[in-house]
Amino acid sequence: MTPAAFIAGLPKAELHMHIEGSIEPPLFIELARRNGVKIAWATEAELREAYRFRNLQSFLDLYYDGCRVLLHPRDFYDVTRQYLARAHEDKVLHAELFLGPQGHTARGVPLAAMLEGVFSAMDDALGEDGITSGLILLAQRHRSQAEALDLLDSAMPWADRLLGFGLGGAEVGNPPSKFVEFFRRCRERGFKVVAHAGEEGPASYVREAVELLQVQRIDHGNASLDDPALMALLASEQIPLTVCPLSNLKLNIVSSLETHPLKRLMDAGLCVTVNSDDPSFFGGYINDNFAACQHALGLSRHEVVSLARNSVVASFMPPEASKTALAAIEAYDRNAEAWTTT
Repeated sequence: MTPAAFIAGLPKAELHMHIEGSIEPPLFIELARRNGVKIAWATEAELREAYRFRNLQSFLDLYYDGCRVLLHPRDFYDVTRQYLARAHEDKVLHAELFLGPQGHTARGVPLAAMLEGVFSAMDDALGEDGITSGLILLAQRHRSQAEALDLLDSAMPWADRLLGFGLGGAEVGNPPSKFVEFFRRCRERGFKVVAHAGEEGPASYVREAVELLQVQRIDHGNASLDDPALMALLASEQIPLTVCPLSNLKLNIVSSLETHPLKRLMDAGLCVTVNSDDPSFFGGYINDNFAACQHALGLSRHEVVSLARNSVVASFMPPEASKTALAAIEAYDRNAEAWTTT
């Protein structure tokens, strides 16, 4: 069995995936036509050609522009359901999804329309494919804390369905310390909390997210390597990192996958997970990320299985579900054929 074939069948969880970043070009164009939204690309090929990014901001410019095709519950349903079906094919047992409502409400799309579509898709995915999922709402860090607090309050009618809240968007110039009160209130209301940090931003942003925001996971976290004391803290507290290798490559965070910090983070004892981030934009779903890293970094079978195990340990799954998922990973590893490299 090749490493890629082993990865294809390996049970896993995905913890860092933006719903808006999973709109595949055919659906993107269909939604634009369905909703009468004018877009700059006439064909799928033209749209794919636009997916060439200089940095995070150039990606976000296109990302936010693309969000305009999402208007109605059916739109959010279609995007979410399509991703969960693909994740199921990649043997994802559980997915924790990001949604950034502020970019949509600013266009007049009601939060209720978004959540109706997303939750319906999650329910159907559970019933049809058996994949469990949770939703994390992201506050955009270039906006104010007051706006983030408004988002929190507006989401309370769905509090029993929401998994948590997080922080996303362009890092540079928008430190986590802007949102201390927002995260405090999220924690007080019993929500899980996560934050994007250390992608383009410095290690100090990761430290702020841990110490000031008291997050339970760091999304990305690459820059942590620049601060040995922070690395020691992340390792000792086992604060997970949701790393997105192909995203980092496409956004020029790293020059090649061979130089990606994933293995160095693992070797330092951190709880590292592999995720797809925005798979349609970056050309790779979770198994693509696993396989590319295994090949580029020479990851062993044990290391690949450890990454899958970490994805479950770092998730917000209920304890019994987590126990079942870990058992599935162990059983798969025990029964799968030996690796071959030829």
